[in-house]
Amino acid sequence: MSLFIQAAITACQEGASLIKEGNDNLFALYEQGFGGDISNGVDLKAEAIFYKHLSPFGSIYSEESGWMSPESSITIYLDPIDGSDNFVSKFPYYGISIARMNGDKTTEAVVANLANGEVFIRTEEEYYSITLQNPDIKREIKSNFSAKIGLFEKAPEHPELVRKLMDKKLKFRSPGALALSLAYAPYVKYVLFLGTMRCFDIQAGLYLSQHLHVFNDDRYILISADKELFEQIRLIVEKEYF
Repeated sequence: MSLFIQAAITACQEGASLIKEGNDNLFALYEQGFGGDISNGVDLKAEAIFYKHLSPFGSIYSEESGWMSPESSITIYLDPIDGSDNFVSKFPYYGISIARMNGDKTTEAVVANLANGEVFIRTEEEYYSITLQNPDIKREIKSNFSAKIGLFEKAPEHPELVRKLMDKKLKFRSPGALALSLAYAPYVKYVLFLGTMRCFDIQAGLYLSQHLHVFNDDRYILISADKELFEQIRLIVEKEYF
């Protein structure tokens, strides 16, 4: 395990401890962050934790603050709390997204679900999951071909596409944390997202799920382990929606 991955896990554990404290200031609203969303107290406190642990490994580019250190050849894209609205609403689907890039190549990624402690990790040599409670035990990630649902992030913004998917009996949920949903792509039937592509949201998740069938451009992201289903949904999106 690299020093960067160790530092990322330590930071995630510290972030999880912050969440467990449940202080009222975590729910406070602040100004609009760099990424365009209103920052919550939990976003800013988590960002400080990750800057402390990760800044020795590259230039951090965070959803809340933008560039937190001078640009360099190594960039760390950070979403301190992916799904912070879920956290504030006490809906257990929120976490942390970290992608480390050397130039234009992603070399390491970590996405952690702080609600259940599951962490997805990919490096140039390995792809596995751990838990924050037992970080030394690596678990193989297998595609779940028994899945009954997909994940369609931002679904309420696309009612016509929702109707077309439902007409094809392609069930889905829209949990509201894109980085987590991309990380969970092997476990569900598909992941679909239409909207603004922000590096903080997608870089780590796309790297984690790169072994699956993936389509990604400036209009939408589609991921599935099932090639036939992947092509079916892509046809719906391309031919019947755009």
